[in-house]
Amino acid sequence: MTATPLPGPVLESCNSTWIFDTRRHLFRRVLKGADGVAHRVSTAWRPYYALELDDSSESFVVVLNAEGTRLLRSWRHLAHCVQCDGEPTTELSVDELRRALVA
Repeated sequence: MTATPLPGPVLESCNSTWIFDTRRHLFRRVLKGADGVAHRVSTAWRPYYALELDDSSESFVVVLNAEGTRLLRSWRHLAHCVQCDGEPTTELSVDELRRALVA
């Protein structure tokens, strides 16, 4: 059985995994629990207009409307992360991501 590819980029921030469906212009977040594993919660799929990635700062912006007046800004979580003082964060497995796609 062939695995279904994820429909777009998956970005890790300090407290969420952001999943983007670029074909349908939808995104959702899988929030990370305080303990890093238990109590994961997914947001509903939400429409977005554009995704802007800044490789120089590791920030990204989710533009929610065509006018660019509604934005969500976050930073990609990295090793030795300056945004969260390097606190370890958990990653989701591919299976967890696929479950979040259909939930």
